[in-house]
Amino acid sequence: MMTFDVEVLLKGTNEVVAETVTYDGPEPAGWTDVDVREVLLSIMRVFGRASGDSADGDEVSLRGLSWIVTDVDSGVTIAIEIPSGAVGAGPFDLPADELTQMIARVISSGTQSSEVH
Repeated sequence: MMTFDVEVLLKGTNEVVAETVTYDGPEPAGWTDVDVREVLLSIMRVFGRASGDSADGDEVSLRGLSWIVTDVDSGVTIAIEIPSGAVGAGPFDLPADELTQMIARVISSGTQSSEVH
């Protein structure tokens, strides 16, 4: 089990909504694509709650996202931009290129065909 921080900035606001997320999975060094997908979905659920668009149990989609993995002093962070705002999450103790490759695979996998965001 691990925790990470998620910060949401909605367009048209100056207030950052911050939440700590607990992921009931391995530390980032042991992540598979399944773990990355779950972490990304957790991040987008925080965005949904902050924007008032979804409840905790609602399905979210990983489509239509602009994202980047960025090195920081304590690991890497994931920055996501969507039309209604931006999200930052981390830090994660994982090489940026490795996490970038996993996110690219997860987003292009098409496994979220029945989910709506």
